[in-house]
Amino acid sequence: MSEKRKRARRIPTVVQNAGKALRIAVAKTIEEHRLSGDPIVVWKNGRVVKIPASRIPRRKASSTR
Repeated sequence: MSEKRKRARRIPTVVQNAGKALRIAVAKTIEEHRLSGDPIVVWKNGRVVKIPASRIPRRKASSTR
């Protein structure tokens, strides 16, 4: 495989960093909802589902790394 094709497959660092930042932001927002008692709304099996704060699982410590 040529070097040009190998480079084309690599994900740019800025995209990786953006993805990581988004995952951290979502995890923090879900945790804030859990702590404040607000439900979250998710898309599941083609439908909108409201999850009460009491059913939101606790965030693992390693999920933001």
